[in-house]
Amino acid sequence: MDLLARAQELLTAHPVVDGHNDLPWRLREQVRYDLERRDIAGDQSAHLHTDIPRLRAGGVGAQFWSVYVRSDLAGGDAVVAVLEQIDCVLRLVDRHPDALRLAVTADDMETARAEGRIASLMGAEGGHSIANSLGVLRMLYTLGVRYMTLTHNDTIDWADSATDEARHDGLTAFGEEVVREMNRLGMLVDLSHVSPGTMRAALRVSEAPVLFSHSSSRAVCDHVRNVPDDVLEQLPRNGGVAMATFVPQFILPAAAEWIVGANENMKAHGLHPLDQSPKAQAVQEAYAAEHPRPLADIGTVADHLDHMREVAGVDHLGLGGDYDGVVHLPEGLGDVSGYPRLFAELLRRGWSEDDLAKLAWRNAVRVLRDAGSVAAGLAGKRGPSTASIEDLDG
Repeated sequence: MDLLARAQELLTAHPVVDGHNDLPWRLREQVRYDLERRDIAGDQSAHLHTDIPRLRAGGVGAQFWSVYVRSDLAGGDAVVAVLEQIDCVLRLVDRHPDALRLAVTADDMETARAEGRIASLMGAEGGHSIANSLGVLRMLYTLGVRYMTLTHNDTIDWADSATDEARHDGLTAFGEEVVREMNRLGMLVDLSHVSPGTMRAALRVSEAPVLFSHSSSRAVCDHVRNVPDDVLEQLPRNGGVAMATFVPQFILPAAAEWIVGANENMKAHGLHPLDQSPKAQAVQEAYAAEHPRPLADIGTVADHLDHMREVAGVDHLGLGGDYDGVVHLPEGLGDVSGYPRLFAELLRRGWSEDDLAKLAWRNAVRVLRDAGSVAAGLAGKRGPSTASIEDLDG
């Protein structure tokens, strides 16, 4: 049996849990959540990285759908936006009951796998979406959100971002209370996008395993969005999981250098660097025609996974592709159908099938189960926090 066939067979038994997919925001941008116009039951390759046939082809058995909110939205606007994102995921699940199953626990994930459906979980990307309210945090949990990324691209009132000025030396007192309340609920603390100081502070405070939903190795590619080795080394003690991402500028140094120039060009045209509108894509394509884009490939991703396994151990790795959150992806991983090719490369590099089963499925299921166990243990010890940012941070 060739390596690709072995990978496909393995993913049938141990499908991929993908930590981060921005399909809901893409549906907002493209069709204002009109699911008739982007029916993911069929081929949407002309518009999206993601649809059900390609999820099936990629061996994806569980997906954390990002209920992302742009970090220039704040307060009530951010809360409205995250609720609309949650509504989009719930409508997708209702619309495709034969293929998708809402999941809020590890048991739900296992049930979906047994039924041959894709477990659909939600992760909120950016702590600004709770508008400094632990009550809003609890409501997101009640609606099914099972991780929250503490920041997105901007530093917020209580946590420092990797891509903005650090103002808090990691977390403020209220930020620490957010982490404790997430532990009490059973919501995973996601440390992608945050500064190393925030990573270390959250690991110090958290009583439950943490998650990096879409971050790779900073030692392999020195990008601020990646995880330093000293943080990866803490995952065995914490029990958390780092899910390697596929974003070229995060994994390939030459691509990281290229994106700096491309972003400046976008700003010069009055566009946000993350804009994915047709106008923005045309500007990017014109820039790439004059400045050829360095290309990452499957081997680039595998290099990160090799290093992360060496530092953190195979029990603490996963995958978070960031599909539909970026325009460009590594060669061979251009949409959600590409996972078997990555697993074939890891087999070629000598990864055992047991190790790959952990990478694909077991680690992510375990970390959610462990977060639930911590919450169950805390249930009799403390109730919902009534603290406010004004109380704790003055």
